[in-house]
Amino acid sequence: MSESHLFDQETAVVRIEENLWRGHVHSSWNIGDNPNGGYLISIVIRALAEVLPHPDPMTLTTHFLRPGLADTDCEVSVEIIRTGRTLSTARATLRQDGKSRLEVLAAFADLSISAGRDAPLSMEAPELPEPDRCIPRTGETQGIHLPILDRLDTRLHPDHARAGESATAEISGIIRFKDQREADTQSLPLFTDTFPPSPFSMLGVIGWVPTIELTVHVRRRPAAGWIRARMACEDLHQGRMVESGALWDADGELVAQCRQIGLVLNRD
Repeated sequence: MSESHLFDQETAVVRIEENLWRGHVHSSWNIGDNPNGGYLISIVIRALAEVLPHPDPMTLTTHFLRPGLADTDCEVSVEIIRTGRTLSTARATLRQDGKSRLEVLAAFADLSISAGRDAPLSMEAPELPEPDRCIPRTGETQGIHLPILDRLDTRLHPDHARAGESATAEISGIIRFKDQREADTQSLPLFTDTFPPSPFSMLGVIGWVPTIELTVHVRRRPAAGWIRARMACEDLHQGRMVESGALWDADGELVAQCRQIGLVLNRD
């Protein structure tokens, strides 16, 4: 990890007490007026990584209690639940302005070390055009200002890039940091939460879709290069969406899976 990259600078935390860290939420990671949820999780991951003996966030379940505040300091409190030989588990809360913004339950491991048996079972990566044939994500197509696109190079499969023109609620594409920082296990949770909501491709312009709960399973350390993604809405009822997705590295290896419930709000 190099503090020369913006992601590392803008997720940095400083210890102020034994189990308490201070960070700063930057508006450059916003979706509209609100900080991206995956970015807020990344700040929490930095604090967890300071105290847990294992390097890789293997599973994280986050409940978003209220939107974060951009360009505002935050505090992250950490409670270590258990540490063992192959796994360490902790709970963390990110607070701003005296209010809890998100709660995270996480387990960290060392994904470079085997914990048991292997089998030839894995999800296949989606077929995607070459990067120059994928279509850059824009705020105009989604109907919302996206400062986060100054930090992330996000490109969509042409079949999923135009609002309301797909028969399925699915998004696929590729992503990387604009400043050439390579993806790692600490940035994969962010990448699961930075594509357009999957109903966008079928329903059209839907604006901001706030996440209620997001679970991410990190499966492998990614190889260098573009990260491929596929997200699909499995159920949308009364404005409540269930979406599942996955990420693959440049070698076609599955590196993360995710599942979230979010709100598809009526537009004014």
